[in-house]
Amino acid sequence: MRIIWAGVMSDIGNSCHVSVIALRSFYASLLGQHVQRTIADVLKCYYHAVFGERIIGLGYAIPYLEPFAHNAECCFACMPACQGASIWPSADCVATTLVFEENLPLPDASIDRVIMVHALEQTENAEETMRELWRILVPNGRLIIIVTNRCGFWAHTEFTPFGNGKPYSHHQLQNLLERSNFFCGPIRETLHFLPRRNWHPTSLSSLEEKFLQHLCPYFGGVLIIEAQKQLYKSLPVIRRSSRQFFSPASSVCRVQQKIFSHHNLSSMLINS
Repeated sequence: MRIIWAGVMSDIGNSCHVSVIALRSFYASLLGQHVQRTIADVLKCYYHAVFGERIIGLGYAIPYLEPFAHNAECCFACMPACQGASIWPSADCVATTLVFEENLPLPDASIDRVIMVHALEQTENAEETMRELWRILVPNGRLIIIVTNRCGFWAHTEFTPFGNGKPYSHHQLQNLLERSNFFCGPIRETLHFLPRRNWHPTSLSSLEEKFLQHLCPYFGGVLIIEAQKQLYKSLPVIRRSSRQFFSPASSVCRVQQKIFSHHNLSSMLINS
């Protein structure tokens, strides 16, 4: 399946991940910049609480990480391998890494806060990803999720990244967090203005969001929630092997040589 956003074509196979090229192109557009400012206005209430914390952004969180990074002890952007990575914050000081969401390369209880953007709706197995985030968070660690609202108009716009993957309702998001042993805070909604392919800023742009938020409070484009890791209930340990893996070229060649040798031996036995 091929999807075109902002003039960038992305190939999407079995994975639901949007390519990093499409995401970067969207946030470089006028509509993407307005989306970034609107969501960042809601996230301001969390900025004061991150002083000295160790923070990671999971998914494509780099448009929103900069204010958190100013007061944090350290801040990294973890991008899914199926999505691809983008340099952040600069080419001289790169703090990005490719990861598998269900198998993060981090020790237990090593992170104070996780910020998920364009991640939960794209992940292959949401419950495994939530268990992994529970594992790496410190006791009472915080998780901020920004996810597409199933009831909003943005879930049906294929020319934005919010129209791809699995959107969530209030109930679905709270249930997932509670099953994963997180305590849910209040859910906030934003992006009430209607998405338009050729959006341009006007003097009424800021008023449009406030007016529609008052008129249609439950139809925001995204849901934003902060959850806290709970300790009194343990999570079951499930033995699993990742469905995704890296295979070096040399090992593939060795496997092919073994298959070829086995095929030759079988042919010789048959002929004899």
